Amino acid sequence: MRENQILFNVNNSLHNTYKSSNIVDILCYRAQHQPEKIAYTFLQDAETESGTITYQELDRQARAIAVKLRFILTAGDRALLLYPFTDTLEFIAAFFGCLYAEVIAMTAYPPRPGKSLSDLERAVVDAQAILALTTTSFLDKIEPWSVQYQKLAALRWLTTNNIDRTLAHSWQKPLVTSNSLAYLQYTSGSTGTPKGVRINHGNLMHNCASLNNCFGNILHSTGLSWLRAYHDMGLVAGVVLPAIYAESPTILMSPIAFFKKPLSWLEAISRYKVNISGAPNFAYDLCVSRITLKQKENLDLSSWEIASTGAEPIRAEALESFTKSFEICGFRKEAFYPCYGMAEATLIISGGLKTALPIVYHVDGTALEQNQVVAA
Repeated sequence: MRENQILFNVNNSLHNTYKSSNIVDILCYRAQHQPEKIAYTFLQDAETESGTITYQELDRQARAIAVKLRFILTAGDRALLLYPFTDTLEFIAAFFGCLYAEVIAMTAYPPRPGKSLSDLERAVVDAQAILALTTTSFLDKIEPWSVQYQKLAALRWLTTNNIDRTLAHSWQKPLVTSNSLAYLQYTSGSTGTPKGVRINHGNLMHNCASLNNCFGNILHSTGLSWLRAYHDMGLVAGVVLPAIYAESPTILMSPIAFFKKPLSWLEAISRYKVNISGAPNFAYDLCVSRITLKQKENLDLSSWEIASTGAEPIRAEALESFTKSFEICGFRKEAFYPCYGMAEATLIISGGLKTALPIVYHVDGTALEQNQVVAA
């Protein structure tokens, strides 16, 4: 069977492309040809950078983690990734380390002390994970209460923040194709028990290409995400697509930082001249209700070209309210990009044109009963 390959942009030129069937090839290419370019910057808050990582550094960390993993596991084994929101850069390195080792990563919500781990235990059993990756500081917090759960207690643990980087020299690139299983992605559980979805490299590459096409090609753009990196929207649209697939430097924040201070999201967009950043509907409402007129004086949102919104019902009132509240900061309604996706489809399923205004419909109860949607 002929290998399914996808073109992606390299060397800052829309006319300079490279064919690949998997995301491992792309990161290796970036590390070789743009080694010193920063891929990700993590913000402690809107003003404080707590860490950065270049393509070369990410590649080296992923290689070292991969070699360590293959000391313990074999190709196809499942590993749980459990990282706090403040260690997103470590999470990314571990995720690519699994891809580099052909170990199937299973991402999960980082547990909090005192909370039940029953859902996590069920997912670990479902995924047949035998190893968990985390950081040394987080492991110290997890172990005391994970021992109460038989299946979690049976997991082997590997801390990735202290792995010897020289192991990277021993890495041998695996033979990865578009049909190779990349990772397991679990549904949110909003409509039932979370279910695992098998995402192969072809799925991931195709979805990145689709997103890039929907967004009008994001080469030379700057992205920002505070979404949870372990879930589909944060992982694919916030981590893999911009920095790796499209070579767009990406700013990352903790979702906790946003919830504590919604202003920090818009301050970061203003400071870094961000072009692409998205969130669920509620986040835009939160900004409207929590950010004062005085705080808006120092915001410049004119660089924001794609403000994607999804992950829950999108309310036309929320888009209108945000636009009215922040148009004085340079925000344009055309920047809104309503879209819909599911973990079962890797991520995106539908979206409109980048430059078009959101299309608004109202639902008439009578028409809805007749399977009709009436345009506003």
